[in-house]
Amino acid sequence: MDHRPQAWGRPRDDVYGAYDASYMNTNGPNQHTQSPIVTGTSVIAMKFKDGVVMAADNLASYGSLARFTDVKRIRTFADTSLIGFGGDVSDMQYLDRHLTELGIDEAYQPSAHTLNARSLHKYLSKLMYHRRSKFEPLWNHLLVAGLDEDGKPFLAAADLLGTTFTSPSLATGFGSMLAQPLMRKHVPDEASVANISREQAVEVIRECMKVLFYRDARSLDSYSLAVVTKDGVEVSETEKLEEQSWAFADRIKGYGTQTV
Repeated sequence: MDHRPQAWGRPRDDVYGAYDASYMNTNGPNQHTQSPIVTGTSVIAMKFKDGVVMAADNLASYGSLARFTDVKRIRTFADTSLIGFGGDVSDMQYLDRHLTELGIDEAYQPSAHTLNARSLHKYLSKLMYHRRSKFEPLWNHLLVAGLDEDGKPFLAAADLLGTTFTSPSLATGFGSMLAQPLMRKHVPDEASVANISREQAVEVIRECMKVLFYRDARSLDSYSLAVVTKDGVEVSETEKLEEQSWAFADRIKGYGTQTV
């Protein structure tokens, strides 16, 4: 009996021909992202009574170097959903191409229905888990925002392991520590979302982006801001932080040439 792995479950060679093992020989080295180099930092999002607000800065850092200052990390899908990307930029570009192909396939379907935010999140979470199971993880933390099948605001996350969770406010990276406490003051639970207007949500998100720029060394003062409602998606990719104040820096001692 032939115990070689190549022969497991294979038909007889004398009947069906020799087994083709060429797939086992690659033409080059395997190229998996195991140590992200160019990365994006926090993505933050918050529900309000009619939809979801999302923001992410436009910086992609090459290690510790603020190298690329015009990288958009929020994209739309089918004019009904938003996807925010934290983590590796090359994997983000792969997912962006994949979502473009998915959107084209959806547009050519005979049915008038398309993926809503909940379905898109489920699709992406399965994709992330599939790649993780192949030991080829996509080194990203995704936020998906939009409306669910009932027309209610939807916000959920998926990480490189395929782990999913949902909340009235979500953030990736440093935002989970610096911005989440600020957002949770306004939307501590699902019931409180109905009391938040669009203007209030946008103001909270702007304040969170300012705090992140003050405290996160991998952030930038230009960012993208997106809002999704039943009327569609609005994206502004040229937002700038306003009314910055660095007065608190006078009280920081022990760095550079400062003396106590």
